[in-house]
Amino acid sequence: MLTNLNQYKNSFKHYTELRVQENRSFRVGFLNGNLVTNDEWIESGVSSRVFKDGSWGFASNAEINNNSIDRVISSSNDNASFLNQKTINKCGILLPEDIFNYEINLSTKKNKNSNGYWIEFAKNLDSYIERKYKKVSSRRITIGNLDMEKSLLTSIGSESYSMTPRALLYIVLTTEVNGQPTELMEVFGGLGQLEDNFTDVESYYPKIDDLVDKLMQKSIGVHAKAGFHEVVLDADLAGILAHEAIGHTTEADLVMGGSVAKDYLNEMVANELVSLVDYAHSIDNKLCPVPVFVDDEGTKAQDVKIIENGILKSYMHNKDSANEFGMNLTGNARAYKYSDEPLIRMRNTAISRGKDKLEDMISSIDDGYYLTKSSNGQADSTSEFMFGVVMGYEIKNGKLGQAIKDTTISGIAFDVLKTVTMISDDMVWSSGGMCGKKQLIPVGMGGPAIKCKLNIGGR
Repeated sequence: MLTNLNQYKNSFKHYTELRVQENRSFRVGFLNGNLVTNDEWIESGVSSRVFKDGSWGFASNAEINNNSIDRVISSSNDNASFLNQKTINKCGILLPEDIFNYEINLSTKKNKNSNGYWIEFAKNLDSYIERKYKKVSSRRITIGNLDMEKSLLTSIGSESYSMTPRALLYIVLTTEVNGQPTELMEVFGGLGQLEDNFTDVESYYPKIDDLVDKLMQKSIGVHAKAGFHEVVLDADLAGILAHEAIGHTTEADLVMGGSVAKDYLNEMVANELVSLVDYAHSIDNKLCPVPVFVDDEGTKAQDVKIIENGILKSYMHNKDSANEFGMNLTGNARAYKYSDEPLIRMRNTAISRGKDKLEDMISSIDDGYYLTKSSNGQADSTSEFMFGVVMGYEIKNGKLGQAIKDTTISGIAFDVLKTVTMISDDMVWSSGGMCGKKQLIPVGMGGPAIKCKLNIGGR
């Protein structure tokens, strides 16, 4: 992939972002012992984005060579000029400037294994389940990676290179009790390549044992009682709440589109125990699941303290929105493919850890639920949400009871955060978060567990 873009600087007429990108993916999948997926693909190309008199022009091309890059730069200039012809009020906006140069390559330092090695890795896991657990009626094992490699040059002098990999292992198991199927999934891995995340196939046997145990508990579980309940949301559910129901409402483009957060800036929106941050790349000197040091506009990525001690303090911005709101740049402009324009996107969004122990949070509830795993859900610009819950337990007299069957939780996120009374002292990240705002992109979700009150759907 072309990494040095300086030779094209002389072609820049206006503010310009020139990006070359290559996404590489590999995936192997088994279904009940049969190899059903064996994919490998590469998607690469170049894009140029130009800002002129208040309008953006964008162009991209799958070819990466001198002629293609020259055409893309020229086309993006033409597109900006065309849009300006359609704009009645020429604003002549000057974008905020932030010059930042950075290079990071997170490629594995280990010897790369062949595709055949990973086929055998997945097959070995499948065989272990088949041999040991006859009550498991269906097995799906998928292992794969996504490498995102980008080079960026802006006309104001920002220059960056990044290679950010993610490798994931999905295990989905099904059992049947009285003809009724019950399913449960676990995701392993995260930041890094396959060789960094999956070194020993046998180390996953105990993890499989734990997953099967939870599956069997769930298969004979009870239905949650519908209504307003006191609950402990483990990291997985607290993370999806932070991302879907709070994070999206505070992306500045959605704020300008009418998000409820527009009216809440500097207002109390949560219990004072609650702080919520979109982490750029690190926490406690450890890399987050999706580390972003510089965004796809060439801006240095900063942590965004969205909620601080219960008060809504900030939004996430690109250059346009930072100018519109008169706020500092945050480095939240991200693009998934070379052919995508950067949008305001989250990086690693989570509630900040508290001071409580998870066991104390559970023991403080007489009648409620401990909810641990989520499925798909939805939220809107009012922060109203509904999420699926695929694993959880009753809490009776401060102790865990029976597992519960699939259910839902719902509410207004800002109202739910006002009911928070305890936050755990750990930080657990989910492995495989993807956000689908107009274009898919990897995100980090997770956090501590929180004790709060919300609606549970029941059957």
